[in-house]
Amino acid sequence: MRRRGTIAIGVVAALLALLVVNALVVDGETGSAHVTVPGGRILRLPGGDLQVRERGPREGSPIVLIHCFSCAMDWWDGMLPALERRHRVVEVDLLGHGGSEKPSSGYTPQNQAKVVAEALRRLRVKDAEVVGHSLGGAVTVALSQEHSRLVGRAVIIDMPPDNSYGDLGFIAGLAFQPVLGEALWQIKPDFSVRDGLAVAFAPGFDVPDAFVEDVKRLTYTAYDDSPGGVDDFLDEEALDQRMKASGKPLMVLMGAEEQIVNDPQRALDQYKAAVPAAQIHLIAGAGHSPNVEKPGETARLVLGFAQGAEKQVGSSVRGVTERGQQPHQASPGNAR
Repeated sequence: MRRRGTIAIGVVAALLALLVVNALVVDGETGSAHVTVPGGRILRLPGGDLQVRERGPREGSPIVLIHCFSCAMDWWDGMLPALERRHRVVEVDLLGHGGSEKPSSGYTPQNQAKVVAEALRRLRVKDAEVVGHSLGGAVTVALSQEHSRLVGRAVIIDMPPDNSYGDLGFIAGLAFQPVLGEALWQIKPDFSVRDGLAVAFAPGFDVPDAFVEDVKRLTYTAYDDSPGGVDDFLDEEALDQRMKASGKPLMVLMGAEEQIVNDPQRALDQYKAAVPAAQIHLIAGAGHSPNVEKPGETARLVLGFAQGAEKQVGSSVRGVTERGQQPHQASPGNAR
């Protein structure tokens, strides 16, 4: 009996040692940038290499699309045909995601915004309508605050203003536990990834295979660090207050059948209370990802918001022209 007990202890110790070694290996994993989508290209930037893709006419007013946590730019595919008709559309893969570089750190919204800002400056994009989904919404807010000349107006999709709107629950939370999380990451089968992604949509939505592949492209560090970075960002100051301080025009969209954000209408109302001029929309039949589930309706709202900016610019130009004409109308009399 004593010998069996010794063997059992040895087996457990060996397993624990393997788990610890696995955790060290997985936590230290990094990845270089490479193209993963047709038309994508890699920008070599000081803050990290990002995959970007541009669509639509270069002279069109820019719309920048920033995806969600564990996602990539392909989550916008359903909206692209409508957006690219008249607008220059710029999609980015955030650090750690899609085809972008996967460093050992740098997954806070502030740092992600800094690298996105480097990309937009390289592409000569400014005064854009920036659309951020979930994690991308937090990055959009950071971009609006800290790189304000690049952002003309902001659209936040299914990103609650603070940390009072629930979490992913106990089972999903296991993936973020030290040692255990790294072990689960190594053995994740496709069906478990698909089940995990299901909460990002209304019940019954069929998760595309491409989205499973997007998760599998992540390193564990990117997967583990990104949510914590967002939580800290929200704890420092709520997004509604940050957008109020930025002074940027704001539109917020939430899916009515959210499975991640408790009480999406309350989230909309909180944004509206802080930014009274904000447009808010609750999208029926969609969960956490109306850009995927209801791409036509979401694109229509994004385009309508962009057209509001174009009308404002056109009105300002007409006003300047009309004011500029007044002295010229009197000039013939002065010439006599």
